Amino acid sequence: MEFNGCNKSRKDQPYKQACEQVLEELSCDFVGLALQNSNGPDVSWHYAAGNRNDKYKRITVRYGKGIAGKVISTGRPMMIEGFPNDILGKALEYPIMLAENLSYAFAVPIQLKGVLKGVLLVGNRTNQPISESDQHTILDAAKKLEKELNNSI
Repeated sequence: MEFNGCNKSRKDQPYKQACEQVLEELSCDFVGLALQNSNGPDVSWHYAAGNRNDKYKRITVRYGKGIAGKVISTGRPMMIEGFPNDILGKALEYPIMLAENLSYAFAVPIQLKGVLKGVLLVGNRTNQPISESDQHTILDAAKKLEKELNNSI
């Protein structure tokens, strides 16, 4: 499967459904899946649930930049709390947070064929932090999604 664009085919449905399932299970406001493009280091948001608009489809960040790029480059989960007040750097460096008006987010890495290539992000627009138990649920959902993605490529 190539991750060059946001074309929605029938075989993409499991990823959209996985995002929707996490959204429902956690009662959060937004769930998104970003994947590193197959033809370069850029990272794009491909799937979302709870989105207010389609801006996420147009967001592309460089490897190591933005939430998705940082999670992929470090291989570690990232928590954002009290956006845009309590962040390192400028708010413009977090385009998904701005596009979806998120205040809190938790993003975890996803591996494709043993290489870090994706990010599952869960966010809230309200002043509701992502609880520790929700973080574990998000990590479990990322592992499940990882299996789905690896089985499809």
